[in-house]
Amino acid sequence: MSNEYPDALFISHGAPDLVLADTAAARFLKEFGANAAKPKAYVVASAHFEADQVLLSGDAEPEMIYDFGGFDRRLNAMVYAAPGFPSLASDMAQALIETGYDAHAIDNRGFDHGTWVPMMLLNEAADVPIVQISVAPNRDARWHFELGKALRAALSDNIAIIGSGSFTHNLRAVFGANGLADRNAIAPAWVTEFENWMTERLESGDIEALLDYRNQAPYAEENHPTEEHIAPLFVALGAGRSGKAVMLHESHEFGALAMNAFAFN
Repeated sequence: MSNEYPDALFISHGAPDLVLADTAAARFLKEFGANAAKPKAYVVASAHFEADQVLLSGDAEPEMIYDFGGFDRRLNAMVYAAPGFPSLASDMAQALIETGYDAHAIDNRGFDHGTWVPMMLLNEAADVPIVQISVAPNRDARWHFELGKALRAALSDNIAIIGSGSFTHNLRAVFGANGLADRNAIAPAWVTEFENWMTERLESGDIEALLDYRNQAPYAEENHPTEEHIAPLFVALGAGRSGKAVMLHESHEFGALAMNAFAFN
């Protein structure tokens, strides 16, 4: 029997070839999607949609964006044909404007791999519309947390809010002198210490510590040299009503990528 989507979901989308890989993270996404009732729409805050404003994809039939290189060529032939939801994007933009955000629904914004890779696993049928929303790497965790709160207030319960990023994301550690690291490499201590600190505070609902993670979490800068891949986590945190998270999945790929997923209710 299918379960309802949580208020919000954070997923780590990993490398673009996750959709081709038989890994614990890929299997988790497939199983979660198979067991969850389909919402009316997905609103996906993607780490690969960056803007200073709040932008929402407004195309009825979004095209594909292959925003990567050096991976299996089969990826560049993949098409995720889920529809967009222009009226929802417009309504969301207006609701966010009314709460003080500089928000706009825009055209010609296709599905980046932060959206289509995990969504191919979560909902292979591509029969649920998607609106992508941008993150702002120059804004801090609190700004994204407040954006998540505004999104939840603007959306009905049957619309799933998904933050798609990476629980840890240091590409210098993933791509070495010899190319991509071993997918099954053991996570170093600087990854697991950060991961454990964040998980403890997500599960306990210590929001103030989380929003100050840059100063308080061990190895914060090493795990997130830039903000864009952790920003979707804070959008999802803000969209959850309880302020607490439930960890749904934990695994690692390429050593430095923690693939954790969390539900926020």
